[in-house]
Formats: sequence, C-alpha cells, structure tokens
Amino acid sequence: MSDKPIIQVESLTKTFEGADKPAVDGVTLSIHKNEIFGLLGPNGAGKTTTISILCGLYSASNGKVEIDGKNSKNNIDHIKQIIGVVPQDIALYQTLSARENLNFYGAMYGLQGKDLKNKIELWLNNFGLIESADKRLSTYSGGMKRRVNLIAGILHNPKILFLDEPTVGVDVQSRNVIIEHLKELNKSGMTIIYTSHHMEEAEHFCSRVAIIDYGKIIVEGSPKELISGNAGCRNLEDVFLHLTKRALRD
Repeated sequence: MSDKPIIQVESLTKTFEGADKPAVDGVTLSIHKNEIFGLLGPNGAGKTTTISILCGLYSASNGKVEIDGKNSKNNIDHIKQIIGVVPQDIALYQTLSARENLNFYGAMYGLQGKDLKNKIELWLNNFGLIESADKRLSTYSGGMKRRVNLIAGILHNPKILFLDEPTVGVDVQSRNVIIEHLKELNKSGMTIIYTSHHMEEAEHFCSRVAIIDYGKIIVEGSPKELISGNAGCRNLEDVFLHLTKRALRD
C-alpha cells in the first residue's frame, strides 16, 4: 500500500440550503491506493453525501478534497475520467437491453469499437448475463439489474471505484458474485470506497472502515481493530450498534 493517500479529505462540510444542521460536519479521511475502504453509518448519517462530494456530484460548503494528488475544485474533469461510480439507485434505462445500456455508458467514457465490444462481452459473461444481454432491462430481476449497474461503473477500468450500497436488495447468489468480482478488481489495483448497511459483508470485505454518524466520523480502523478495541463486541455489527446506539433512524 502506497504511503501517499490516493484520496485526502480535510475538514469536509456540507450544509444544504434550508437545513439547520450540516449533512457532513468536518470529515477528515485518508484513503490509500488499493484499499477497500468502507464508509458505514445509519440512515441519514452523511455517507451518500460524502461520496457524492468526492465524485463531484455535490460541491462542498467547506473543506478540501484531493483525489490522485489533484484538488477536486480545479481538476474535476480529470478526476471524473479516473473514477467509476455505482450509485444506490439503478442508473440504467429500463427500455434498453443490458448490452445497449453498456454501449451507452461505455461511449460516455470514451470507449468505442472493438475495445468497447470486447469489454462488454467480457463483463456480461463474468456476471452471468450473456444469455439475457439483449433482453429489456425491465424484465430483469433486482440482482441482475445490480450486476449491470456495476458493470456500467467499471467498463473503463477506473483507478478508484465508488460503490453506494452495491448489494442492497439482491439475492445471496448475486451478492456473492458481485463481492467476489470486486475483490478481484481490488487485487488488480483498483481502490474501492464502499458504503453499506450489511455489517457482516463489510467486516469481511473491507480492509479498513470508518463509521459516520450525524455527519461526523466517530471511529476509524480495520474491522479487527474496531472489534478488539470495543469491549464486549464480537463482530462489526456489535461495534456499529454500540457506537451509533440502537434507536431507530428514519
């Protein structure tokens, strides 16, 4: 793992218009190349807002973000070329087939011709979608849509991949396929930033995690460090509930 962070976040703050409290409140993070970094928190804790700022979808109210050594304010076009984003909501056209969707997204990243075709065929095959590749997406199961959604974010082989709840609402088989392929991408050098409500998944998938609540980072470290550092906690879910409490979040 490189000593220089591939993502450096300092005192990041975001307050939406009309809000009485910031959605992100002074977040500072260092994420290194080739990490699988989990950003975990209850509903409304600031996970998606933080990820959205790092991806350039929102501007920060205050603070500094550097990605791959470049300030995000002045280099957002470059940064968008080296990142992949897989949003929580399915960002695909339901009336198009999987292959048509992937041709569209690949072209957006500048891929074309034989290179694009080969990449699409490779990933459709890897994710068990080749036989249904020309069917409308509206006919797909939730797990199949999630797999196509992921392919759309990795076709251009990004340096950094942002995943916002990539396995939410999918069957066990689809979740396993998604996680195993993400591990392979990470082994090949891709840095992954991941949010999830699945604590067991995060515990076994992430090399390091931060727990965010009310817009603030409350703890950070490897899953093993966090479990051993909180008395009475047997797993990451115990740590999460211990630190964020058990009250319902809507």
